[in-house]
Amino acid sequence: MALVLYRKYRPKTFAEIVGQEHVIQTLTNAISSGTVSHAYLFSGSRGTGKTTVARLLAKAVNCQNRKEQEAEPCNQCNSCQEIMAGNSLDIIEIDAASNRGIDEIRALRDGIKFSPTHLKYKVYIIDECHELTKEAFNALLKTLEEPPAHAIFVLATTEIQKVLPTIISRCQRFDFRRLNLVQIVSRLQYIIEKEGIDIEKPVLNLIALNAEGSIRDAESLLDQVVAFGEKKIDLKQAEEILGIVDINIISQFVDYLIKKDAKGGIRYLNQIQEKGRDLQQFSHSLINYLRELLLLSIDRSLTNPLGLGLTDEQSSHILEQAGQFNEKDWERIIKIFIQAQQEIKRTSLPQLPLELAIVEVISQPSNK
Repeated sequence: MALVLYRKYRPKTFAEIVGQEHVIQTLTNAISSGTVSHAYLFSGSRGTGKTTVARLLAKAVNCQNRKEQEAEPCNQCNSCQEIMAGNSLDIIEIDAASNRGIDEIRALRDGIKFSPTHLKYKVYIIDECHELTKEAFNALLKTLEEPPAHAIFVLATTEIQKVLPTIISRCQRFDFRRLNLVQIVSRLQYIIEKEGIDIEKPVLNLIALNAEGSIRDAESLLDQVVAFGEKKIDLKQAEEILGIVDINIISQFVDYLIKKDAKGGIRYLNQIQEKGRDLQQFSHSLINYLRELLLLSIDRSLTNPLGLGLTDEQSSHILEQAGQFNEKDWERIIKIFIQAQQEIKRTSLPQLPLELAIVEVISQPSNK
């Protein structure tokens, strides 16, 4: 059975990690100098590499062939092979979203007393650690206060605000950043070249824009396109396969709002739905686009990942659109469509909240 792309191309060295240079530099310095901490806390959005880096850390500190003053694991020794295969008894991964109780942490606390089976370090990777109960956190705290020399903890979370301050204070904290469009497109380009697949650059831009800074989500979307079975994928095919709405469709829809053409906007929306587009995804892409217009209406020098994926013609048009309303108008319009997006899930007619939003946006006078 073939591996999905995000597993097939999961980084095997620190050098392959994309977009987290601030984290990698500090960690590799600690590994090469022999000053690895007993506890780390990785926070950041999903798909930014937290668990991957945790596994690389576990592999590097246990690598049998790693030389002094070096940080990269060899990926050849028995320890590296065992860890990569997920067979090591000394690398314990706990999904706190599924195992959030005190019993699991007590079992961890009891097991940590024993030396590693044959590796140098036992490494405990606790994913989504914010899901632990208060009692479980308190039990973990006692272990973090006096850990044995052979144990390393890596806690990962997407919601750092839910982690107890006492836990945070006992860990070295690293914040993982969302990747920008250029970084994601570069990684996708590398993968399709390795796979021998011809995919147009606009398709990669489309995938990157909809991945929301997550390299894992981008690779999963690419997997869907590749699974279509074609060796050459164009933008139209990608939109149909993924149900993603092209930025030109969003731009044209916004033109109807600017022209205050409710009839044209509603008709256009229904055409989008008839073509099989996911209106939840449409509203998501629309809100991202409206955010770009808001930023540009405040200051034309403001940039975000959406702007990086535009052609010169699209950039010119979006600047023109941004100038049609002031920031108060764009703020109001965004709030209306956010409300509509939330209501789509609760109605049997997904187009209705968007149709009502069109009417509301157009019926209210502009502040300009």
